[in-house]
Amino acid sequence: MMPLFTRIMNSIPGMFGVSIQRGIFESGIGQGRTVDVNISGNDTEQIVAAARTLFGMLKQAIPEAQVRPVPSLEISYPEANLVPNRSRVVANGLTEQELGIYIDVLMNGRKIGEYKPDGVKAMDLIVNSGHTDKITPETLLDSEITNAYGELVQLRDLANLEYGQGMTQIDHLERNRNIRLQVTPPDNVPLQTAMELVSEDLVPKLQKQGGLKGVSISTGGNADKLTETRLALQWNFVLAIVITYLLMSALFGSYIYPLIILFSVPLAAAGGFIGLAITDRFLTPQPFDILVMLGFIILVGAVVNNAILIVHQTLNNVRYGGMEGMTALRHSVRTRIRPIFMSTTTSLFGLMPLVLAQGSGTELYRGLGSVILGGLAVSTLLTLFVVPALLAFLIGFEKPRAAD
Repeated sequence: MMPLFTRIMNSIPGMFGVSIQRGIFESGIGQGRTVDVNISGNDTEQIVAAARTLFGMLKQAIPEAQVRPVPSLEISYPEANLVPNRSRVVANGLTEQELGIYIDVLMNGRKIGEYKPDGVKAMDLIVNSGHTDKITPETLLDSEITNAYGELVQLRDLANLEYGQGMTQIDHLERNRNIRLQVTPPDNVPLQTAMELVSEDLVPKLQKQGGLKGVSISTGGNADKLTETRLALQWNFVLAIVITYLLMSALFGSYIYPLIILFSVPLAAAGGFIGLAITDRFLTPQPFDILVMLGFIILVGAVVNNAILIVHQTLNNVRYGGMEGMTALRHSVRTRIRPIFMSTTTSLFGLMPLVLAQGSGTELYRGLGSVILGGLAVSTLLTLFVVPALLAFLIGFEKPRAAD
């Protein structure tokens, strides 16, 4: 439905809209497949001007991308600011914070606590002035407050009223005012590519044009988080291979045969990418997310089982069965091919619902299932050819052993 909504919204003259699917574990809208571009500074007008220019450049560079400004690209909302006269505030024994509390009480009231009788829902305790005729900022200036010496003074004696324009909401980033552009690129543009386009192309171009005076731009969002997660998971992938290798070395009593078994891991990785590509092309767009990365780690421990069956049975045939190398290898493949296909077939049919099922939440595990499904299918077929071919070079050096 997102392409349909986007097309309809973009057809409305003078309007733009954003259609975003919220993820299952997201705490807010638009925090899924996005690149955050933060425009920060002290002057709101400069920030908005830079954000508007960058907004237009993004729409030209990635026409199909959705760009959502947070909070807004408009500063036409009228606002009234009460600016404290610091010398008069200090002369009355008050602080600017205390003056702000007074104004809060005079306007809508200020929450000071909660009251919760037994068996009754908690109620807010709010202090207000009791006057409801403060309909304009000017009448608010006529309100009287008590200074630190117990004297009544009018609010106009402590603060000046200034009219201006601003936003209904002002966000801050590292103590500076900030506007965030949430860029959701189309499915055919990776997050990393979109992030590099912004940071290495658009921002330098805008800086050369002099459009970044008084503001700073930083990029982040889920593209950064995905990069950090990828760096963390790649070492987990290496650790999984090392642990698997050491366990098999202890099992076979050799450091050579586990290397032959680990040749099935690249085959499984290729199958995982094939499964991911088929899912993305024929079922539904599937991003390369964290669970997909986790699927490749799971493959390391899953796909070596078939190769272990062949190598272990071949070594047993030679060491304890009295067979010669090639005879033992052929016998191992012939006797182990049935359990290999039985276990793989049950795994494949068990994983199919993760890939093919439709409904709420199915997008969470579809990428994980497609990677494991494709990896198991491809590695099972290729392992029956690659592992015996590699093992044939070494099995001739194996000698018979006495049974324990």
